[in-house]
Amino acid sequence: MFARLWDRFASNLDGTLVLLAVVVLTLGLFTLYSASYDNPGRFNAQFANIAVAFVAMWLAAQIPPQTLMRFAVPIYAVGLGLLIGVALFGEVVNGARRWLHVGVARFQPSEMMKLALPMMLAWYFHKNETMLRMRDFAIAALLLLVPVLLIARQPDLGTAVLVAAAGFYVIFFAGIGWKVLAVLGTLGLASLAPLWSMLHDYQRRRILTLIDPTQDPLGAGYHTIQSTIAVGSGGITGKGWLHGTQTHLEFIPERHTDFVFAVFSEEFGLLGNLALLTLYALLIARGLMIAANAATFFARLLAASVTLMFFTYAFVNMGMVSGILPVVGVPLPFISYGGTALLTLFIGIGILMSAHSQRRLVQT
Repeated sequence: MFARLWDRFASNLDGTLVLLAVVVLTLGLFTLYSASYDNPGRFNAQFANIAVAFVAMWLAAQIPPQTLMRFAVPIYAVGLGLLIGVALFGEVVNGARRWLHVGVARFQPSEMMKLALPMMLAWYFHKNETMLRMRDFAIAALLLLVPVLLIARQPDLGTAVLVAAAGFYVIFFAGIGWKVLAVLGTLGLASLAPLWSMLHDYQRRRILTLIDPTQDPLGAGYHTIQSTIAVGSGGITGKGWLHGTQTHLEFIPERHTDFVFAVFSEEFGLLGNLALLTLYALLIARGLMIAANAATFFARLLAASVTLMFFTYAFVNMGMVSGILPVVGVPLPFISYGGTALLTLFIGIGILMSAHSQRRLVQT
C-alpha cells in the first residue's frame, strides 16, 4: 500500500533535479546558519519556506504542459493587471512601489511575471509555429517590453532584468535570426544615452560605483567593497564554516539575502565556489536536456527559458557580489534566504518535471 502511494506521489518527480536542488539547499542552509547567527529565527523560517516551495514544486509537476498552455494567456493578463494595479495603488516601501495588499498579506506581482511572461511567449510561438515571421517576433517583443517597463518603473531593476531575460530566452529559442539580434544589439547600445537619463539617481550611483567603488566607500560603494574583500579573503579553501570574519564582524551587508555568496565564498573558498558552480551547471544541463526532449514546441520553449532563468539568477548575483556587475536585488538560487524567489524557482523545477514526464508518456 505504501509503495503504491509513494509511486503515485513520486511518479512525475525527476530524481536528478530533486537531488541537485536538495544538495544546493543543504549548502544554503549551512551558509544561512552562519550568516544569521544574530537572528536564529530566520534560519528556522527558511525551513517553512522550503516546505512550501517543495509542495509548490510537486503541484507544478502534476500539471501537464498542455494545461499550462491553456492558462498562459489568463495568467499573463492577470499579472499585467496586477502590475498596473501596483503602479496605481501599490504600497510604497523604501521609496519603491512594488507591493499590493491581498487580504492580510502583501504580494509582489513582479515575481509572478518571471513565469507568466515565458509561458505567454511560449504559447504565442506555439500557436504560430508553422510559419513564424518577423511580425511575430515584433509582437513577442512588445509582450515582453510592457511588463518589463512596468517593473522597471517601480523601480525594481533586478526583477526587471530577470523577467526580461526569461522572455528573451523564449524569443531566442523560437528561432530569431542572428542578424536581427545584431541589429537589436546595435539599437540597444544606441539607446544607452537616453536610458541613462531615465535611471533613478541611486541606479546611476550603482553603475558609477561599479567602475570605482572607492569614490564612495561608506555609501554606494560599501556593498561592493566589503563583498569583494570577503570573496578574496576566502582564498583556496576558505576560513571554515562559522569562521568568516567579514560575516561575523558584520561588515557584509544583506549577508543572508543578496550578498550570501560573499559569506559562502569567505567560509568555503575557491574550492567551495567551484563545487557550487558545478552543481548549478549540472542543474542547468539537466534542464536543457529535458527541454531538448520535450514533446511540444510550447514545452521546449518554456523548459529552456525556466532552465536559463536559474543561470541568470546565479550569474547576476555572483557577478554583483564579485564586483563585475552593478548591485541589483537578485538572490542566489536556493542559497539566499526568502520565500518568494525560492517559490518561483521550485515552481520552475516542477514545470521541468512536468515537461519530462509528459515526454516519457508520449514515448511509451
